[in-house]
Amino acid sequence: MITEYRKTMAKTKLKSATDSPKRPAKSKRLPRSAYSRDEIAEIFRRFSVQRPEPKGELEHVNAYTLLVAVVLSAQATDIGVNKATRALFARADTPQKMLDLGEDAVREHIRTIGLFRNKAKNVILLSRALIDHFDGAVPPDRDALVTLPGVGRKTANVVLSMAFGQPTMAVDTHIFRLANRMGLAPGKNVDEVEANLLRVIPKQYLFHAHHWLILHGRYVCKARKPACEICVLADICKSKEKTCDIPAPLVPLG
Repeated sequence: MITEYRKTMAKTKLKSATDSPKRPAKSKRLPRSAYSRDEIAEIFRRFSVQRPEPKGELEHVNAYTLLVAVVLSAQATDIGVNKATRALFARADTPQKMLDLGEDAVREHIRTIGLFRNKAKNVILLSRALIDHFDGAVPPDRDALVTLPGVGRKTANVVLSMAFGQPTMAVDTHIFRLANRMGLAPGKNVDEVEANLLRVIPKQYLFHAHHWLILHGRYVCKARKPACEICVLADICKSKEKTCDIPAPLVPLG
């Protein structure tokens, strides 16, 4: 049943606005990192000391509400999504309850979020798909998740990491900016950056790397002006956009 569903949805699936529809060819040569293996290990060692147990900021009570929250977070802030979903999840924290609530009510709950009409439709459609094809449970499988309306690879990766403890790399705008600005894992699109990060990040740090990079991009290496004066990587960073006087190392660490 699941295989047939995947084939059907592959032709009609509504993609999340921020997810790239194509994957890079496996044989494609990825841009080189500006950092040595030892320098990359040191970057993530410092992240691990700074935030030993990083947490995602989207509020949820189970795998289903996490999935819905991530779908709603496309082109919206986590703070805005949390404000909208507190009342929504109090009334509907399962696919069946969401269907019982109905699209009109979902739309009213999330109308403060960008693209709320299309998102409300997707929430209802993915809830129906979960009931009809996955016994009402969120599947711990990327190929199955991306068949759901409004769910692309980035959304699936977040759910797999946060709900099921799988080491994935969901590249959002913060991670994409950070990877290219620092030269850590450069790429022309999110798929290249994802593949590059998975290639260079040491395995022992991979599980938390997604949250470390998002939080660093959100609160320190910000889009308009990076706060290099408070950055734990200031002496390692090789970005041309550094705003402090701490120089990058002239030779690789190690």
